[in-house]
Amino acid sequence: MANDQNERTEDATAKRLQTERNKGNIAKSQDFTSSLLLACGLGLMYVLGNGMLDKLKTMLIETFSNLNPDNISNSDTFSVMAPFFKYYVNITALFFVLIALAAIAILRYQTGSLFAKEAIKPNFGKLSPSNALKGLLEKFNLFKPRQIVELVKSLTKTAIVALVGMNVIIKRKDELFGLLGATTSTGLEVIGSVLFQLLLNICIILLIIGVLDRKYQEWEYRKSIKMTKQEVKDERKNEEGDTKVKGRIRSFGMKILQQKMMSRVKEADVVVVNPTHYAVALMYNPEKVPAPVVLAKGVDFIAFKIREIAKNNNIPIVENKPLARSLYKLVDINQVIPQELYVAVAEILQYVYSNKNK
Repeated sequence: MANDQNERTEDATAKRLQTERNKGNIAKSQDFTSSLLLACGLGLMYVLGNGMLDKLKTMLIETFSNLNPDNISNSDTFSVMAPFFKYYVNITALFFVLIALAAIAILRYQTGSLFAKEAIKPNFGKLSPSNALKGLLEKFNLFKPRQIVELVKSLTKTAIVALVGMNVIIKRKDELFGLLGATTSTGLEVIGSVLFQLLLNICIILLIIGVLDRKYQEWEYRKSIKMTKQEVKDERKNEEGDTKVKGRIRSFGMKILQQKMMSRVKEADVVVVNPTHYAVALMYNPEKVPAPVVLAKGVDFIAFKIREIAKNNNIPIVENKPLARSLYKLVDINQVIPQELYVAVAEILQYVYSNKNK
């Protein structure tokens, strides 16, 4: 029975998942990220490739057209290389900016909005020679299950990519052999076509591998954070404890509000009752408010206390069942009564004032 309690058989709770996320421990696949990034790079090359090639041709034409060996000296290398850097930035800037944005979007897709404070805290214990050596040995320990899986994955990927590459080259070997004696432009066109098909096929295979690896990483991650039955029970107890504390705080706040409400019953002009279940204390001061205000209200025990305070302070108590219920349900404490209750309340106030000879 004790072994059952200590076995990690339960799925992680929402709280445990959030705790691990705060530590930066989430499911992510490097293969999935790199395959998507490769696909984005290949797509950008397809879209921007012609423009980049035209700019490269322009750079070469201008360079060789204006080439003058007399203007080149070993002491002024920067001025010679500066135009090439300018062309390089002009050719590649857009490509690298879009690749960087794609990388950010892919990481955001995998991890979501994540800022793990605990993960960036410095851990100086890892800098000690013993811990550093231990971490290095664990990293290169090929007999660990995780390391074996990673090694098998790497070998499998390499074999699949090699087979895909060989398949493309074998299918197009006649075109490649036909380049013997062909013009430079024809050769570049054929080689470019073969390379693009090769990269496209490799990209598709790597995307499939990346998706499968992501599924595997998610499964392994959920397995690694499984909880024991005792951990689930302890977490539930803590949550229930928090609920009890919140309930006590809420109860204490309600008690304070009730005490404040009861203290204002003494200011009321009249208390409308049901006669035992409902009680509503009203005050009317035309110099301050345009209509009567509900100072206190309650049912059962609270209603009894309101009536008791009213009797002790000689405040008139008037029985009107429909009005008492309407006031209790429609009007909050310290709010004026609604217009539809004006007539009924006015009749009661007139009755009270007439008895007081006002």
